[in-house]
Amino acid sequence: MKTLLFQGDSITDCGRAANGGAGYPLNLWGPGYPGLIASQLMGDQPGQWEIINRGISGNRVVDLYARWRIDALNLNPDIISILIGVNDTWHETRQNGVEVPRYDKFYRMLLDWTLEVLPDTKFILMEPFVLPFGAVEESWLAEIKERQEVVRKIAEDYKTVFVPLQQPLNDALKLAPQEYWLVDGVHPQPAGHRLIQKEWLKAAADLIK
Repeated sequence: MKTLLFQGDSITDCGRAANGGAGYPLNLWGPGYPGLIASQLMGDQPGQWEIINRGISGNRVVDLYARWRIDALNLNPDIISILIGVNDTWHETRQNGVEVPRYDKFYRMLLDWTLEVLPDTKFILMEPFVLPFGAVEESWLAEIKERQEVVRKIAEDYKTVFVPLQQPLNDALKLAPQEYWLVDGVHPQPAGHRLIQKEWLKAAADLIK
């Protein structure tokens, strides 16, 4: 059995601690993209997966690092999927952001620490994304693009899976307006989570056979 761990902020968390009932356990995966992916993998490959969601709303990359031992290393995952970055920009509105070079540094520290302790662990790095409305300020856009480039370069340097999300979202705007995909420029609507699920499964196909 392989253990798949989802890590990130509110997009990954998606109210996992509050959603349950009618056969769906409380504090499991939540209704977002981790829950969609987990349901598909466990339904298609019975008995082959343990799937854990440890996303926490509001987290920045430094918050992941602070809890990485208990919420990642101690779980002994075979695969870690990470989506982090928007709060590193967003929290600067209250002078608590993480500038891009430090974001890069801490992101790499997460991977280095993991590979030191669990050298066989594989990573799936997901591109942070926004659409320019709602909570998203114009001043964010260039910085978010820098963070996207950071994650892409880390994936290249560490030879990990990279899940592109910004361009698929941009393309989706040809089919439906931005509010259909994201509620506020950051957090996905159900259709947005479905889009993320599809892109994740496509990018990670070789790891989840």
